[in-house]
Amino acid sequence: MGAVRITTADGQAVTVTSTTDTVPAWATRYLGGWWSAEPTTKIEEPTVSADLDETELLALATVVEQGEVESVEYAGAELLVVRDGKLVTAVQEDRSLAYRWDEEWRLLRIVGTDETELATAAARLARELVRAQLLAEGWAILHASAVTGADGATILTLGDKGAGKTTTSLTLARAGWQLLANDRIFARVDPEHGVVRILPWPSAAAYGFGLLEAHDLYEVVRTRLASGEQMHPTQHQKVTDAILAGDRTRLWKKNGKGELKPQLWPDQLTSWLSMPLATEGHAVGILYPQISAGATPRLAESSRGVRPGDFFTAITEDRYPDIFGLLPAPGDHTALRGHLDALPHQALVMSHDPAANASILKEAVARLGA
Repeated sequence: MGAVRITTADGQAVTVTSTTDTVPAWATRYLGGWWSAEPTTKIEEPTVSADLDETELLALATVVEQGEVESVEYAGAELLVVRDGKLVTAVQEDRSLAYRWDEEWRLLRIVGTDETELATAAARLARELVRAQLLAEGWAILHASAVTGADGATILTLGDKGAGKTTTSLTLARAGWQLLANDRIFARVDPEHGVVRILPWPSAAAYGFGLLEAHDLYEVVRTRLASGEQMHPTQHQKVTDAILAGDRTRLWKKNGKGELKPQLWPDQLTSWLSMPLATEGHAVGILYPQISAGATPRLAESSRGVRPGDFFTAITEDRYPDIFGLLPAPGDHTALRGHLDALPHQALVMSHDPAANASILKEAVARLGA
């Protein structure tokens, strides 16, 4: 059996074990770039134990069939859940996966029949167990991107969906900053030093066709893919086919709600795109961008500030609901919002012109004193 210990820069940890080598290897690759991942022979709780086991999968599916079933969407697929005291059992039929969470033993068991689905689920749920520990210790999750300088000074980017958070962080990362997060961050006020500490939320990086082209990275990705290297398994096959064909036309989901984007492993941001990753930082300023296709990139005035909707809660969480009851009761983020709002901040307007965006971002960051 292989095992790996995943640990954040703040010390929260989870052990991932499996008789299938792919599982700890993927957990290491998926989480280890932003958190640390080390092989271990000591199994410590909380633990994710994931194996290929059709017999156990059928047994857990039977438990669900005979229980009082709740249907929820988790990570883009339906999940059928039953609860029995400190045990939670769930099945994702489309992905041939079953789960059992034992609160008493702090053990999350995952079984399946597909190696890729199993490894992906194990890494994702390992992250959930770490998230629970961080929230229990007063950290909050913000819908934000972040880049960090060599001294840990971190620029956050906040805004509504489509405002340009990812464009901002990836553009700054191309300009020499370390990428701390491209979609979510953990944040907490450090009472000893009076700063807002930032930890990354590990995830695949969604890098749209337009942005890849704008950053002169499309051919880099296409060459790597054509050589036989694999991108993240959540990438839609249509995206893979388009890249291999050299087709830069944007692709859309069937429901029209969002673009299908290339999905890179965290380590590919560094090995393919030369973007180093950061493991922690402290906030020194906030950018509030807004992308408008026909606009002239410029600095702007804004009274937006940090909003309650910028925080992920049980209400606003759209992809990873707390199906296993891992998370503590929501905390009070008033003090954190106050510290963030007191930081230097700058609004800006960006367009679809990458060179102009990079120029105005350089000016905006300079305004923050970073």
